[in-house]
Amino acid sequence: NELTKKIKDYSKNRSDLTTYYNVGKLLSEAGSHYGEGIIKEYSKRLTSELGKGYSERTLKYMRKFYLYQKGQPLVAQLTWSHYVILLSQKNVNAINYYIDQIVTRNLSKRELQEIIKNKEYERLDSKNKSKLISTKETKVTDLIKNPILIKNLHSYQVISEKILQKLILEDISSFLKELGNGFTFIDNEYKIKMGYKCNYIDLLLFNIEYNCYVVVELKVTEYKAEYLGQILKYINYVDLNIKKPVHEKTVGIIICKENNQFVLKYSTDPRIFNTTYELIY
Repeated sequence: NELTKKIKDYSKNRSDLTTYYNVGKLLSEAGSHYGEGIIKEYSKRLTSELGKGYSERTLKYMRKFYLYQKGQPLVAQLTWSHYVILLSQKNVNAINYYIDQIVTRNLSKRELQEIIKNKEYERLDSKNKSKLISTKETKVTDLIKNPILIKNLHSYQVISEKILQKLILEDISSFLKELGNGFTFIDNEYKIKMGYKCNYIDLLLFNIEYNCYVVVELKVTEYKAEYLGQILKYINYVDLNIKKPVHEKTVGIIICKENNQFVLKYSTDPRIFNTTYELIY
């Protein structure tokens, strides 16, 4: 019939996302007239006439693709494999977030599966999810996940500051991705001289997107008031001695142990952020 003929015509260029969009549109419109059974019927007919690639599951994805995509321009960086993974998500805002991450971070299919498995969108603060939905301007701390996942590949049972730093450095790429977009590693045990004394910043990072330095201090005891004073000193040092006039103000992160978790403590200073860390094995 006419629908089969149109799908055959579209299928001459099956690698094109436009094909899947148009087939999905036809199925959606036909389904509104003939009901859900239309998918099963056309799966059999198209498989018989055109070969593999028209299972009921695939046709349902094409229809979902059309319903999600209609009225929006196609994103050139995404493949059909990306969309099949994305369309398994029920939350449209999550899909939009992951599409943005694919474009921003040039994620492969495997990398997309990994961040979805790690529930990256779900670990964003609800306030910051609202910012993403409303497209309000975000800042460096808005996209930090909670909790952040740190791989304990050696299954350490006792975690010292050195061990925590070692775990982070062994997989620094994953740690930076957990923090959010644009983070780059500068150094660990970064030496600074304050008066006659040398101090060492556990991790010194830079965020390219937000154009600022990020000071990270690692603690494995309960939070103490002096930790805040310490990191503020380091932040001020970086602002005065390392930061250039073109850079934004430095951000600070303190990781402390609390209830067997590593917790980022913060003050009213908006440059110091709060989240939790989870060690995964």
